Amino acid sequence: MTTSWIINTSLQVNYIIKNSHEIFNIENNDILSYCPTNRAVVVIDEKVNSLYKNIIENYFTYHKINCRVVIINGIETGKNLDNLIYLLKEIEQFGTSRKSEPIIAIGGGVILDLVGLAATLYRRGIPYIRIPTTLLGIVDVSVAAKTGINFEDRRNRLGSYYPPVASFLDKTFLKTLEEIEISSGLGEIFKMSLIKDNSLFSLLENHGKTLLDTKFNCEHADEVINFAIQGMKEELENNLWEKNLKRIVDFGHSFSPIIEMRSLVNDSVKSLTHGQAVVLDIILSCMVSYDRNLLSHDDVLRVMNTAKNMNLPTYHESFTDPALLLESLQDTTKHRNGDQNLPIPTSIGTTMFVNDLSYNDIVVAAELFSKFNKEING
Repeated sequence: MTTSWIINTSLQVNYIIKNSHEIFNIENNDILSYCPTNRAVVVIDEKVNSLYKNIIENYFTYHKINCRVVIINGIETGKNLDNLIYLLKEIEQFGTSRKSEPIIAIGGGVILDLVGLAATLYRRGIPYIRIPTTLLGIVDVSVAAKTGINFEDRRNRLGSYYPPVASFLDKTFLKTLEEIEISSGLGEIFKMSLIKDNSLFSLLENHGKTLLDTKFNCEHADEVINFAIQGMKEELENNLWEKNLKRIVDFGHSFSPIIEMRSLVNDSVKSLTHGQAVVLDIILSCMVSYDRNLLSHDDVLRVMNTAKNMNLPTYHESFTDPALLLESLQDTTKHRNGDQNLPIPTSIGTTMFVNDLSYNDIVVAAELFSKFNKEING
């Protein structure tokens, strides 16, 4: 008599990431092919709505799409259970169908992650479309399958793997971003260059300041964005569900998550955006590499000076506190199922994993972090 069964199955996943210039121009039909019933819940970041309300409303009115517009403040602290429940109630009240009426998410990473989690929960999964309006959303969030919200002062502690049916990338939104949003997005591009693509690093080293100053309205903008997205695609598409926890794209995300979240609630330290926290983590990880005779002194200086040119921080007091850094790494180690799997650059554009970082190593890295900052900042 059979007493056990094994179910073997597979799930084929395909979704498009497409450059779509002026997505809300009435002649642009990219969204329309995903709205066969002409009904949709549209979730818009509060600030984006204040800037683009008329354009977005005119687009849906012109195409006779019946919308329930939901406005949410897309700040990091708003990525929480309260807003998730609020959004789910709005979806329920609209009476969204299970397969043919996608939620359309318009905003930065907070909105895109929040909508993705709501979509995976409602009726056990309904389609959604990502329209990122920040640089970080374009080069990072648009590619991944992850969704999430913050919980108990932990970043993305609750979430799922649930890709959109489409991500539409419209660089024209970048012109109305504040400079800090551009530099924060450059932080994620910077990450990809150091772990994977020396040619991308060279572009940032030589043109990063221009990219920042022009808000990506310059000669190398499309090239840099395309390199960053292609690199993310190559690293993620065969490991979307993170069955393999050795991921080079976790570079910059080993020490930073706890420090980033605490900086938002601790008035005694400078608040950090996600991209800023990632870059500080990158620089600390470069100190680990330098201590192991991998990156050279000149390499470290190139990394830090390139970050400075893009108005990214190279120093924050939290990254000089070995006890806090150890706590952060220990939490990350739990997330990686007991392994540190700490990516560090072996040169600019290549990577290895470390699993033997000790508290003494962290103390040395923190000291080097301060030492190199004195060298470049005086």
